[in-house]
Amino acid sequence: MERALSAPGKLFLSGEYAVLWGGVARLAAVAPRTAAYVRRRADARVHVCLEEGTLAGSTTPLGVRWEREVPAGFAFVARALDEALRAHGRASQGFDLAVAPSAVGPNGQKLGMGGSACATVLAAEGARYVLEERYDALKLALLAHTQGQGGKGSGGDVATSFAGGVLRYRRYDVAPLIEASNTGRLRAALAESPSVDVWRLPSPRVSMAYAFTGESASTRVLIGQVEARLEEAGRRSFVERSDTLGHAIEDGLSGGDFRAFSEAVKAQHALLLELGPLETEGMRRVLALAATYGAAGKLSGAGGGDGCILFAPDAQVRAEMCKGLEARGFHTLPLDAESGVRGEAQAEVRLRTWVRALS
Repeated sequence: MERALSAPGKLFLSGEYAVLWGGVARLAAVAPRTAAYVRRRADARVHVCLEEGTLAGSTTPLGVRWEREVPAGFAFVARALDEALRAHGRASQGFDLAVAPSAVGPNGQKLGMGGSACATVLAAEGARYVLEERYDALKLALLAHTQGQGGKGSGGDVATSFAGGVLRYRRYDVAPLIEASNTGRLRAALAESPSVDVWRLPSPRVSMAYAFTGESASTRVLIGQVEARLEEAGRRSFVERSDTLGHAIEDGLSGGDFRAFSEAVKAQHALLLELGPLETEGMRRVLALAATYGAAGKLSGAGGGDGCILFAPDAQVRAEMCKGLEARGFHTLPLDAESGVRGEAQAEVRLRTWVRALS
């Protein structure tokens, strides 16, 4: 039994930080997609193959018995496989899972499109397939990714990679699932827990693009810094204003008054900057250049690096804007909404090669 898979990356359209405190986020599933390949084994061995090497272990009802300490680069995939086996809850055959590396820019830096979330979703869905399970792979991926981040993060990137399209998402409380996993009740808890609050929105009628600034930032560190600065009352006020702007942005994505939509996008960016020095010089340059083409944009994600989501009234303006940004050294990607995690007809050759090299 084998299966080729792929899943998209994500970009925040609105609701960064607010989604951590009970607010609503809008996100888009975007290319480049990340590929994976999984095959069942005849024995109980488990292998995770990544670009940096292979991690081996054996299946148990309590997770994988790894042969060595799990390296940082394997942490999210390994956690997802552990939770998948706990949800399975009994002895099982092993499997091999190969996951391609996240997309990178021209300078080799990751683009900030949710690579760890994408890998977690691929691992959760790949394990579900070879174990012939029916658990909710989205809930399991949210559980694994939250644990891998030490409890930080909203899970919006996981939900987007799993479901695809343009989404409206509210943070899912995984605390009951963590407790169930620790007490041997994960299988039942996945079935009994509430559904994830995620809704797919209509395809946008505005043209979207991403501009990478060439800098990277740690989401976990930035979240910690922002939460240390903002007390409960401040968070409530921030969420209220963010949700109002998010609603306007959602309406604007469907077309209509692009000027009003642009003002909402700019206001959402300005609101995020109230949280601290999240905007870099590269972001300021990108947004200023986009404005000269009649486009609007904002930082996407935690800030402090990575890039900006940009909106143009039509594809022609987007193409001209991207050309201008590229001429000034920024890596750009025209964006269309991608489908979520899915099976593929063919596995990437390099992933098959990694797996075939195993004993």
